[in-house]
Amino acid sequence: MTVAIFGRDFDASNTGKLRLLLRDLVSGGASLSYSSGLCAALPEETKALLPKGSIFDTCEELPSDCRLFLALGGDGTFLTSLTSVRDSGIPVAGINFGRLGFLTAVRVGQDSNGWVSDLLEGKYRVVQRTVLQMRSPSLPENFYPFAINEAVVQRRDSVMLSIDVCIDGEHLPTYWADGLLVATPTGSTAYSLSIGGPIVRPDANVLIISPVAPHNLNVRPLIVPDTSDIEVTFNSRGRDAILTMDNRMVFVTSGRKLVFGKAGFKINSISLKNSNFIEALQEKLFWGEDKRNDNSK
Repeated sequence: MTVAIFGRDFDASNTGKLRLLLRDLVSGGASLSYSSGLCAALPEETKALLPKGSIFDTCEELPSDCRLFLALGGDGTFLTSLTSVRDSGIPVAGINFGRLGFLTAVRVGQDSNGWVSDLLEGKYRVVQRTVLQMRSPSLPENFYPFAINEAVVQRRDSVMLSIDVCIDGEHLPTYWADGLLVATPTGSTAYSLSIGGPIVRPDANVLIISPVAPHNLNVRPLIVPDTSDIEVTFNSRGRDAILTMDNRMVFVTSGRKLVFGKAGFKINSISLKNSNFIEALQEKLFWGEDKRNDNSK
């Protein structure tokens, strides 16, 4: 069985942990395949110490016997891994070398990683996460129009946008705002949360529509079924706007129609812990943190 190792920017202080993780994978019988981005980020002296393995850059270049995909870093690395995994169905585990790590499954230990054997033996839970898709004929061919967290249309200069939204043929009142966000349940704890959106369980079959800094105070986020087609058209007296899909961006011109909806595939996210979604909110986002809830006294 081959395990794909994916990474982007890699702090040199983490190379010891990386070698420890790879050692445990190889001793467990795994063959390794490295992303070209990870190899480019590592110092030459570190590369020389890594176990031998193939190199991949795209989903098509992953070995045919690849059964696990490990994204080394924080949540941003996990999101970027979508461009390599795509609709292959390969389970993805986020290995936390970063900070918050809300989407990561586990953190690499200093001495040993007992959970590696669980990974290789398939002793984990798979959480299927909705993927958001965007359709528009005006985007560059090399722009990957899928996202795990959210898509955002936002202003590029000081002029606010007027944004028209149509949900399954039903028009909403025009938004006057800095932008508009469409998020998946997974993305409800990311940018959507910071602009006042609701927290949604990852297994909910919904999408979230939230204005970014709306000019009217009576505008609130809206939850719709994930079977909806969400047509978004914006106009601006300024320049074109910025469209982001997770951590990828492209410029779009005023008047273009963008259609958002649920993709035809999901990301299989690996969970190695027994904790549930509410416990993750309490641990990572300190949800409900209040000294009045301390029952130890």
